[in-house]
Amino acid sequence: MNLHEYQGKSLFAEYNLPVSKGKVIFNSKDAVNACNEIGGTRWVIKAQVHAGGRGKAGGVELIDSPEMAEEFSKKWLGNRLITYQTDKSGQLVNSILIEECTDIAKELYLSAVIDRDTQKIVIIGSSEGGVNIEEVAANSPEKIIYQGVDINNHNLKDDAINIAKVLKLNERQITQFIPMVENLVRLFIEKDLSLLEINPLVINLNGDLHCLDAKINIDSNALFRQPDLQQMYDETQDDPQEAEAAKHDLSYVSLDGNIGCMVNGAGLAMGTMDTIKFYGGNPANFLDVGGTATQERVAQAFKIILKDPEVKVVLVNIFGGIVRCDLIAEGVVAAIKEVNINIPVVVRLEGNNADLGAKILSDAKIAVESINNLADAAMKAVELSK
Repeated sequence: MNLHEYQGKSLFAEYNLPVSKGKVIFNSKDAVNACNEIGGTRWVIKAQVHAGGRGKAGGVELIDSPEMAEEFSKKWLGNRLITYQTDKSGQLVNSILIEECTDIAKELYLSAVIDRDTQKIVIIGSSEGGVNIEEVAANSPEKIIYQGVDINNHNLKDDAINIAKVLKLNERQITQFIPMVENLVRLFIEKDLSLLEINPLVINLNGDLHCLDAKINIDSNALFRQPDLQQMYDETQDDPQEAEAAKHDLSYVSLDGNIGCMVNGAGLAMGTMDTIKFYGGNPANFLDVGGTATQERVAQAFKIILKDPEVKVVLVNIFGGIVRCDLIAEGVVAAIKEVNINIPVVVRLEGNNADLGAKILSDAKIAVESINNLADAAMKAVELSK
């Protein structure tokens, strides 16, 4: 689960990481008061979406008056911001962060991720901040440090000093940086994070370290023990179909093709999409209905797939292992009748009682192409999608 910048900074403040004084607003009428409460004569105003590249897209501005804040808020609240990280429809802006302006002397980069190979948290630091870290890694790898952290070692001073050397911090800044690293790691562990990124971490004109941005991803599998973080979920930032699928425990990812896919099992779903691509088609989604596909889950899956107006045909590929294919076929028939599908449906059943399942589909007198072989089923779906 992703957090907005303002939510991430609230966690930073909770863990004594230095952040700017700011206010988040949800109504443009509150912009002027927010600026006055923050104080000062210049502010940074930022549209809040789960995507990078906001500045280049006009979603971040320096402003010199509260009236400019109100104007910016009127422009963006309720509208969609398109960046290089969003799709063509962009993401909905329903909150605005206004902060005091920070004078910057130097921009750095700091993040933390999980390295599954070493089973450690790895802190990534660079003397080049405010840019795409992948570009720095490709062009100037000597400017990046990857410091593994032993979570059982509560003394992180040596790790912090190693990172500080690459960041080229002076002695005063190192004394600030050591507790910053300690608090960052504590936040990462206690809140079950999978990513924490500060880009940029800046040195201000006073020579102090300051977190100018905050990107936080939380391990969704651990949300059951993070009830406070669950309240920060913003479903408007997710694909509508993906959000709906999650409510029904369906694994769904939108793609840009026109062949809807319904499969039981993630591996089989990947294989199905590969087969479609091999025969010249383009899958519209990844959808795993799970190993125990039921009539209700199949019906809900159809509903989600059909919400995509680009879908021209649906390919159902079910392997009957624990679940019998005849029961799946009955579920498919009932679901098709319930949802009232008006586009072609190709069904491939394999495994336990596959022949009986195919007979049920044939006898149901519904517009379904029942094909036993995956390659043939994929070719038929591709043909019908043209």
